[in-house]
Amino acid sequence: MSEARGGAWLELSVEADPEAVEAVSEILGRVAPGGTSVEPAFELVDDGLGARIDVTRPATVRAYVPARDAAAADRAADEAAVALGHLQAFGLRTIGELRTRLVDEADWADAWKAHFPVMRIGRHVVIRPTWRRHRAAPDDVVLALDPGMAFGTGLHPTTRLCLVALERLADAGRMTGARVLDVGCGSGILAIAAVRLGAADAVGVDTDPIAIESTLANARRNRLAPRVRASVGSLPTGEPPFDVIAANLIAGVLVQIAAQLAAELAAGGRLVASGIFVDREGEVRHAFEAAGLAVTERTAEGDWVALEVGAS
Repeated sequence: MSEARGGAWLELSVEADPEAVEAVSEILGRVAPGGTSVEPAFELVDDGLGARIDVTRPATVRAYVPARDAAAADRAADEAAVALGHLQAFGLRTIGELRTRLVDEADWADAWKAHFPVMRIGRHVVIRPTWRRHRAAPDDVVLALDPGMAFGTGLHPTTRLCLVALERLADAGRMTGARVLDVGCGSGILAIAAVRLGAADAVGVDTDPIAIESTLANARRNRLAPRVRASVGSLPTGEPPFDVIAANLIAGVLVQIAAQLAAELAAGGRLVASGIFVDREGEVRHAFEAAGLAVTERTAEGDWVALEVGAS
């Protein structure tokens, strides 16, 4: 029988190949009520004030389970370990063993924050967790985010690809005064970035109420509350067509809602779709073409792909 523990939370962590992060996050998320966080491998730069992601090394996925009931925490860890073992058996991507450690109640709220550095993405976009400092250059577009344990801060390749695509649209003048839709907004990072890059306003939709709370809170932190709106839901939005749509989802969902995305896009507008594993790129392209959309740009990082599309 497990003994009572002084620690209030049990941290679960797994090192995983970047392409296995989503699957590992899903497994840990089954047993962790607070969701998961992803810490990519990175090297410190700028005298330790910033970081550069190293996509050749494993990322670390972390989750936290209440541990006052030691037996329940042990069962949760065992359940996760068994599921990870099944995933490892496929041998498709490198996945490490499950590691656990106790975190005291007083330390838990800040324990995960140590794993999020200031991150530069593209040429101008800088993601600054609210608890870190950053000396901004004149042309930096700084996004101050407090993601909470369940939301990323731009560290995953799919988010980075979206941010780079939005920056490219801004460089082409397509963001100035634009109306933007962020489908599956999560922490609101893409909606906030779009407005910082020149959009008039942005609307976020997500099926998770916690994501909406996070988006609205981050909009307030960036003094963009009047220009970044968010609500629980999906497509159709019931809004007038959008000039730019960001959809950082997964291939299966993009295929399913391709026609709805096309219906939300204004004439001459652009859709940035990410979360596409390279093996499923063909399916997504086919679905977009069937919906009357044509691919205009393609970018990739590792085995992840982002597509910029417009009306054909």
